[in-house]
Amino acid sequence: MFVIIGIVVVALSVLVGFMIAGGNPLLLIQIPEFIVILGAAIGSILIASPLSLIKKIIAEIPAMFKGHGFGKQDNLELLKSFNDLFLLAQRDGLLAIEKHVENPKESDILSKCKKFVENDIARNFFADTMKVMLSGGVPPHELENLIDTEIETYEIESKPVPGAVSKVGDSLPGLGIVAAVLGIIITMSSIDKGAQVVGEHVAAALVGTFIGVLVAYGFVNPIASNIEHSIEGRVRLLQTIKSSIIAFARGNPPIIAVEIARRTIFSDSRPSFAELEAFVRGKS
Repeated sequence: MFVIIGIVVVALSVLVGFMIAGGNPLLLIQIPEFIVILGAAIGSILIASPLSLIKKIIAEIPAMFKGHGFGKQDNLELLKSFNDLFLLAQRDGLLAIEKHVENPKESDILSKCKKFVENDIARNFFADTMKVMLSGGVPPHELENLIDTEIETYEIESKPVPGAVSKVGDSLPGLGIVAAVLGIIITMSSIDKGAQVVGEHVAAALVGTFIGVLVAYGFVNPIASNIEHSIEGRVRLLQTIKSSIIAFARGNPPIIAVEIARRTIFSDSRPSFAELEAFVRGKS
């Protein structure tokens, strides 16, 4: 929601300010300039990025608008589902939770946290780790090393995504200058056609620079920052899941395991100890 609001605020601020100053917004619609700048930007990212990275970038854009972050209520549901699952394992043995781990979406315990079961990365991370734990013979410290390796791999794999988007943003002002120079070339070839024609061509050329700078600093670079924060949030979610699993694997009671996990959650979406205790006991 805030992404959409931000885009609208940037666009309206520029347009309203331009109109108050006496500008005609129709003058900003210069299709050739858009084609040069956006086409060159798309081409540059195709040159610089492998297909796998381009797919990740495309996947991040709609996810940014959906807002897949976990809020306080989501974290309460997540920790309660882990607590209930660990209680079942403690009471009936690890094999009792096998069906829940094999298919979390159909689990009457894990499916209570909808954001968790709908999050492919978090769901598969938890399920795969629990399967290793169910197989037996893996001590907690080795399980922790295994999880750390997967989290590190995810971070390394995801890091180029915001970087690639940011590089496109950094290149846009330069591409705007390219469009402006092309416009000046056209202007110089039309210099004998009168001041009005020359003025129109110069205005169109300057729009190229304007578009390049605006799109770079008003949209693309902020989008890159948003993607970076989103990835950091996902890594933190994996760390929370890791903490609960490792704490339980070391023999801690389920409520202690989820309390350890609670403390890894960022403060803006972390439930308090009392809130978690009440929610686990079904008092809220």
